[in-house]
Amino acid sequence: MTQSIVSTSSGPDDKLMIRLRDLHKVYDSGPSAVHALRGLNVDIADGRYVAIMGASGCGKSTLLNILGALDVPTEGTYSIAGQETGTLDRDELASLRNTYIGFIFQNFNLLTRCTAFENVELPMVYAGVPARQRRDAAVAALERVDLADRMDHIPSQLSGGQQQRVAIARALVNHPRVLLADEPTGNLDSHTSQEIMKSLRHLHEVEKLTIVLVTHDPGVASFTERVIVLRDGEIITDQPTPRCGGPEVPDVRALTLAEA
Repeated sequence: MTQSIVSTSSGPDDKLMIRLRDLHKVYDSGPSAVHALRGLNVDIADGRYVAIMGASGCGKSTLLNILGALDVPTEGTYSIAGQETGTLDRDELASLRNTYIGFIFQNFNLLTRCTAFENVELPMVYAGVPARQRRDAAVAALERVDLADRMDHIPSQLSGGQQQRVAIARALVNHPRVLLADEPTGNLDSHTSQEIMKSLRHLHEVEKLTIVLVTHDPGVASFTERVIVLRDGEIITDQPTPRCGGPEVPDVRALTLAEA
C-alpha cells in the first residue's frame, strides 16, 4: 500500500530538503524478490530533525542508503535540495554526496592508525582540498565537537564517545546540509549516548542542519522532532515527538506486533 506522508513539523513556506515519491526498492527478481521499500512518499523540510524507526528488516537501512545516494530506488523518485537523483550518473552522485551529505555510523568507521585530525581531514583529501585549507577546516570541525585538544590522538586513545565525536566532526568538515546518522549511539553506554544526542540536537537547533537518524531506541528518537516508523517497507506511523506536541515515542517491537 502506498503511503502519502507530508512532514507534520513543516509549514507551507518551509523549503523541502528531501522529497520521496512512490519510492520502491526491490532486490533480485522473480519469486524470490525482496521488496525492501514499498511506495514511500515523504517530505522533510530544510532544517528538520527526523528519526526513522522499525524492527530489523523493515527497510530503514535501505532507505538511509538511498537518502545518502549510496543506492538508487527500483521505482519512484528521490530529490535532495531540488535535485532529482535519478538523472545523475555515478560521478554526479558522488559529487552530490560530497556537497550535501555527511554520514555518521554506529561503528564510527575511523582509520585506526590515523589521528583524530587525519580522520577528519580525509574527506577533503579525496575532494582535492589544498593542505592549508584542510588543516584549518579539520581543526574548526574538531573544535565544534570540543575535541581540539585530542586531535593528535589515535582512536585507541579515545573513549567511545570521543570516537563518535571525531566521526561527527568528519561528517561536518565539508559543511553538508544533511546529516545521516545510522544508529549513532548503538555502541555507547547510556550516559555517553545522551552526550552524543545533545551534540546532534545542538547541530540541529543552532546550526540548522537537517538530520535524519535511524535508531531502535525510543530514548534516542525522543531527541528528534518527528518519528517515522517502518514495517515491511511501508510507513505505519509518522508523528511529531512529544516535545513537538506528539504522543510518546513508540516502542517499535510493541507497535509492529500490534500492527501485524
